[in-house]
Amino acid sequence: MIRNSPDDATRDGASAVKAVEGLLALAQSRPRWAVSAALGNAGDAIARSRELVAASPGEHAALLARCLRTTAKLQMERGRAMAALPLAQEAVALTRSVGGGELVVSLGRLAQVQEALHRYGEAASTYAEAEKLASAD
Repeated sequence: MIRNSPDDATRDGASAVKAVEGLLALAQSRPRWAVSAALGNAGDAIARSRELVAASPGEHAALLARCLRTTAKLQMERGRAMAALPLAQEAVALTRSVGGGELVVSLGRLAQVQEALHRYGEAASTYAEAEKLASAD
């Protein structure tokens, strides 16, 4: 879903979930030189999804985890692995209780961040955990 502006994602009548998804899509479609705009859209998506989680934790925790993983990816693509680390860690914490594919994807993102930070031992352990979970499904 490609968006042209934040207004496209958050226009009147859009559900709160669709608005978050639209902001994530917009953030991912921004060119590399539009760092602040992309991260601003992603930050807005995180804030909106946190509000949804506060109202209904079980229903929207996966959406918040996706926002965190996407923002961590954007940070990584821009050479900001240290800024990506707490985002990836929070995504793992959110998805631990759910397990399954969401946790595997979150662990994969965390391992990528750990590798970028030259924490190879931690990355290997995180990848191993993700692989073990993936093969159990």
